[in-house]
Amino acid sequence: MATINTNYLKLKAGYLFPEIARRVNAFAQANPDANIIRLGIGDVTEPLPEACRAAMIKAVEEMGDRASFKGYGPEQGYAWLREKIAINDFQSRGCEVDASEIFISDGSKCDTGNILDIFGDDNAIAVTDPVYPVYVDTNVMAGHTGDANEKGEFKGLVYLPITAENNFTAEIPREKVDLIYLCFPNNPTGAIATKEHLKAWVDYAKANGSIIFFDAAYEAFITDPNLPHSIYEIEGARDCAIEFRSFSKNAGFTGTRCALTVVPKTLTAKATDGSDVELWKLWNRRQSTKFNGVSYIVQRGAEAVYSPEGIAQTKALVNFYMENAKIIREKLTAAGLQVYGGVNAPYVWVKTPNDLSSWDFFDKLLHTANVVGTPGSGFGAAGEGYFRISAFNSRENVEEAMKRITEQFKV
Repeated sequence: MATINTNYLKLKAGYLFPEIARRVNAFAQANPDANIIRLGIGDVTEPLPEACRAAMIKAVEEMGDRASFKGYGPEQGYAWLREKIAINDFQSRGCEVDASEIFISDGSKCDTGNILDIFGDDNAIAVTDPVYPVYVDTNVMAGHTGDANEKGEFKGLVYLPITAENNFTAEIPREKVDLIYLCFPNNPTGAIATKEHLKAWVDYAKANGSIIFFDAAYEAFITDPNLPHSIYEIEGARDCAIEFRSFSKNAGFTGTRCALTVVPKTLTAKATDGSDVELWKLWNRRQSTKFNGVSYIVQRGAEAVYSPEGIAQTKALVNFYMENAKIIREKLTAAGLQVYGGVNAPYVWVKTPNDLSSWDFFDKLLHTANVVGTPGSGFGAAGEGYFRISAFNSRENVEEAMKRITEQFKV
């Protein structure tokens, strides 16, 4: 008889966003006339930049001609895209990243989970709390944890609380950990990390032989010129960090799917015999075996992000969503709510009023104002009592949602 991976049974509560969808669908079925505004998941609403669309249309036409048709491409991504990324996203900021160290993929969400394939099962793993659920759930699925306690914390993970008291930035752990998940600008809190903060993490990682998984999916939304966009802006990071990035939010590729992971060739980890193994070789082998690459058409669209027109158009998209974040932040602050984030990130992190739990606030907001956000407790125990609101929506919907919350919902 076939058996299952019983680690999946530890995920009793289900993934956060399907649970939100379940509650919203139940409400919508019971209230078919309700005009629900969804500011929960981080999905974009504005069209793909024109430069990307034009490049993709041209690529489709190329696929109709035998002379220019493309079949299987390199699993690591086409060299012309990797080179554009290396020059524009890293070398322009003084980062020592070569095009050969960049791997094109279909999503940083996928890569932050798949990266575990090349690491052992006996690593001590640290995550922030609250945290993007994928980091935790993929480790549970891989068998790296025990069961969850009553607060939803899994045995075997080291949780690093990020709170208002520490400006939502993770404090260096006292104990030794091997793998560290960091996300800045942070999802869900919208917090940022200074160069000094990241330097402390790099120093810790190098001193302890740790590897940092640095999720920079929201780096395009940084407005402060003094803040780092990449962990490779920090001296020594090439020896201890893997970085994940995405075209999903800055260029609207959530439904188009294109992202990248940087694995420096200088980065090593230990084999069971104590020898050093180059992680680039392992990740290259993993991708070559389990991944057939992102389509030629999509990669041409991603390449267009770096054209003069693409740069201007993606900047306009980012500015649009950041104006939404500003509206959300200012309106909720004026309504008397405690608000964080929304300055260098497209997420606004709200303290729930009147000591409401995160899910109670979710339900009350849904039923009273017909607005959907994300309960903070879904991101971890330290997220209880908070609520995430996404700036990814139309201007009309954002303004209407803020009107409903401030005028109809009694805070």
